[in-house]
Amino acid sequence: MIREDVVNRWNEKVTDPIVREQLDALLNANDESAIDDAFFQDLEFGTAGLRGVIGAGTNRMNAYTVGKATMGVAAYLNSTFSEPTVAIARDSRNMGNEFVRHTARILASQGIKSFIYPRIEPVPALSFAVRHLGTSAGICMTASHNPAEYNGYKVYGADGCQITSDAASNISAAIAGIDEFSTLEMASFEEYEEQGLITWIDDSVITAFIDAELEASMADPDASDVSLKLVYTPLNGSGLECNSLMFERIGVTDVTVVEEQAEPNGDFPTCPYPNPEIREAMEKGIETCERVHPDLLLATDPDADRVGIAVKNGGDYQLLTGNEVGILMLDYLCRMRSKAGKLPSDAVAVSTIVSTVMIDKIAAHWGVRIQRTLTGFKYIGNVITDLVNAGREEAYVLGFEESYGYLAATHVRDKDSICASMIICQMAQHYRKRGMNLAQAIEELYREYGYFRNKTVSISFPGADGARKMAGIMSTLRTQAPSDIAGYPVQEVIDYQDGYNDLPKANVLEFRLPNMNKVIIRPSGTEPKIKAYLFSNGETAELADELTGKLEAAARELLS
Repeated sequence: MIREDVVNRWNEKVTDPIVREQLDALLNANDESAIDDAFFQDLEFGTAGLRGVIGAGTNRMNAYTVGKATMGVAAYLNSTFSEPTVAIARDSRNMGNEFVRHTARILASQGIKSFIYPRIEPVPALSFAVRHLGTSAGICMTASHNPAEYNGYKVYGADGCQITSDAASNISAAIAGIDEFSTLEMASFEEYEEQGLITWIDDSVITAFIDAELEASMADPDASDVSLKLVYTPLNGSGLECNSLMFERIGVTDVTVVEEQAEPNGDFPTCPYPNPEIREAMEKGIETCERVHPDLLLATDPDADRVGIAVKNGGDYQLLTGNEVGILMLDYLCRMRSKAGKLPSDAVAVSTIVSTVMIDKIAAHWGVRIQRTLTGFKYIGNVITDLVNAGREEAYVLGFEESYGYLAATHVRDKDSICASMIICQMAQHYRKRGMNLAQAIEELYREYGYFRNKTVSISFPGADGARKMAGIMSTLRTQAPSDIAGYPVQEVIDYQDGYNDLPKANVLEFRLPNMNKVIIRPSGTEPKIKAYLFSNGETAELADELTGKLEAAARELLS
């Protein structure tokens, strides 16, 4: 149902020229469904900040929703710090620059100094800047791998992690009391620059970031004579500058950048859904590979916190899954650290509840403990912070999640495709020395540890009606849990909303089946989707794949 009073108020109050144009176009189209979707709720501020479609409305990313969020952040910072400061960055998303400047002005009006990256930069560079500059918080304008029409507003704490649930709740409470149309006494951006309340981050910070990345280098000294041929695509995002610097520093000089996807472009013309998990986003890279025949294809998403890879395997290029790359990285890092005498007896690797259970077997082989967290890299970052605070920084080996996010060092507290790309290149050199590519390497690990398969099924529920359907599905699964899935008995149901293993409460259901097989269902926190995570394993690839197919059919039926 359209919130007519809210729509009328926006029509009366909106003065920002960009939002005014968007609102007029929305209202003049006279599409009740589109109007309802734009206004049926306020864009929710959570631990990932804001994320939504760019446009006019309370459920959209625009100057008013960003401004309201910034006022909430400012209120929280001023109540928590005596002289708060904020580092700000953006990726290549549309409206990113406008949102950055608007945010900095609002913060300045509240007496909060901002340090702004002058160019687009990766999310991990923002996490690093928070820690390097000692700011109270960080803000990055990014919608990660969402479709082109999205942007977002991600907030970081002083530790470089995404803000805690408590901080998000406090900010959200402050936002609730703010009128997005309240008039602020604000000077111009340039006047705040003159006053010292807005300053630009100089290039020494990026240099320090790359230096810190190189400290996590884990090259195999026995493979130092192996030259690597690489194709790289930043998918029209923010990864090119930092990854190019990193490639040069580690001696990977034979790099072909995918021409059509090299320059930043928020419209993502060659892949409207710039997600390296899907083949469509990798097609231009694969076309380039067919021309230059590299050892490896690397692709980073728009904010360059995630990386996907592909290698030639037989007659086609095989995309390795996020779980497979995490498996390879954990085994490789343990192998190299053990070889160098740097794998402590209390070593820890961190992953999420929806990531592969195969890492448990690999970790056991190397004497490493696996610690599981909820979905979201902020939880992995928090584990790192706890280890550092306990004086156990050297115990940390790797953090990863199945959605292509990896972190192999502690100077950043969010997933980091720059560091991950470095480790992947070094890993590829190691296996090339042994006469294998990375597809053959993961097959070798499957033969040793068993064929574990993971698949994610995502069902979209767009708009106001979709949100209601998602809530209904989760409610039904809680009150009428299935007794079997794909013919396998459900041996245990874990509702993370009740709390489990000292983890924070979360809207997640886990259905455990025999032999380490299971299905986990959770609504996405950033997109209008419900995701089913499928876990299967077998003595052969065929048996594992057959079970995955059965679980997928059953999961789709559950979510229908």
